[in-house]
Amino acid sequence: MEKAILGCEEWVTLDELNIPSIKARVDSGAKTSSIQAKNIKRITRKGEAWVTFDVNPIQDNLSLYVSCEAKIVDTRIVKSSSGETQKRFVIKTRIKLGSNAFEIELTLAERDGMEYRMLLGREALIDRYLVDASQSFILHQYRDEEIFEQYRHLTKQSSGLKLGLLATNKNLYSNKRLMEAAEARGHEIHFLNIQHCYMKLDAQTPEVRYRGGKILDDLDAIIPRIRPSMTFYGCALLRQFDSIGTYCLNSSASISQSRDKLFSSQLFSKNGIKIPITGFAKSPLETKDLIDMVGGSPLIVKLLESAQGKGVVSAETNKAAESVINAFKSLQANILVQEFIKEAEGKDIRCFVVDGKVVASIMREAKKGEFRSNIHQGGLAKKVRVTPEEKKLAVKAAKIFKLDVAGVDIIRSNKGPLLLEVNSSPGLEGIESITGKDIANAIILAIEKKLKF
Repeated sequence: MEKAILGCEEWVTLDELNIPSIKARVDSGAKTSSIQAKNIKRITRKGEAWVTFDVNPIQDNLSLYVSCEAKIVDTRIVKSSSGETQKRFVIKTRIKLGSNAFEIELTLAERDGMEYRMLLGREALIDRYLVDASQSFILHQYRDEEIFEQYRHLTKQSSGLKLGLLATNKNLYSNKRLMEAAEARGHEIHFLNIQHCYMKLDAQTPEVRYRGGKILDDLDAIIPRIRPSMTFYGCALLRQFDSIGTYCLNSSASISQSRDKLFSSQLFSKNGIKIPITGFAKSPLETKDLIDMVGGSPLIVKLLESAQGKGVVSAETNKAAESVINAFKSLQANILVQEFIKEAEGKDIRCFVVDGKVVASIMREAKKGEFRSNIHQGGLAKKVRVTPEEKKLAVKAAKIFKLDVAGVDIIRSNKGPLLLEVNSSPGLEGIESITGKDIANAIILAIEKKLKF
């Protein structure tokens, strides 16, 4: 029998599981096929072992899920590519690949952060297919709108809130996820480019207008995703929305205050929150005492306007520290000098706080030669279980700024957890992909709760 050719990834159908299409990675290195599943529960039906589970069939969309059930045919210990072992249920189900349909064994992988929702192992390929690793979707390719149409029945009819997402790039992962989550909950959401919004300041009829003159007076809530370079104008828009009675998830005051690193450090100290010892001075004459004040070198020098690890420099010796500090001051830059926490080993923890609760957390580790972790700059990250003390610290930090949504960065030290900073527009991509948590949905639920929807 002539064998068909598959690419390194293909669309497959699992009709017995009510999954019309799911992207699968063709993985000849794995013996058994697997599918990423959530909420896996073993049940008994007529004396037989069955399993119920949920599958997010669309890549990078955690808000749409298919509820599945199947008979358990086996339970196995499976070793992942990362070397971790996991006990998995095994089911049998029919798969369609192009015009061919046949039964395969499928393990249910409750493993966060899989790059593909499904892996097609060699047992499904033997005597049926050859693989051309240089190609993708040889059998069939779908457009994004075709995939969404297949799963439209999982999206609630629009009968909810009218939301605005205030940002600058509609195609960023975080912005796309928030729009997907809102639509999945049955809400109407509109992307509003900050640069296309403008204001009418008037005591009687204040307005926010959008490109072309459209008056934005019918939104129930605004979700701000304001990049640091747009803080001034973005916060001005939030104040204007607030003046016309539109609820803003994170207020202008909360965002602007959280982005002022000096103000933040002072506020943390005032509220009894432990932070690395921090110094601030204007005159170059105080540089040496400033260095001694934070415990000497090595130390960290931060620009007050820094974000995502940029504008942050380490100094290994007192002489190097003096040079860096005085160089910044000669440029009229405002800086903080902060003690270096050696025992943290270049790791910090990002706690994602929504509506007063830590909904997800990851540990980030700086790449070699760096001192501050940043997964966007090549650092590593993994899911981490935070302590009750760390949770309490993260929640308190967000509460101080009255932030309904915040990314709180914590570092572990010999003195206990120390607060590094609070991010008022935290990104979703890294933490959702690593933890598998639907944070975008949690944010939409928080808005519903605030508006008593």
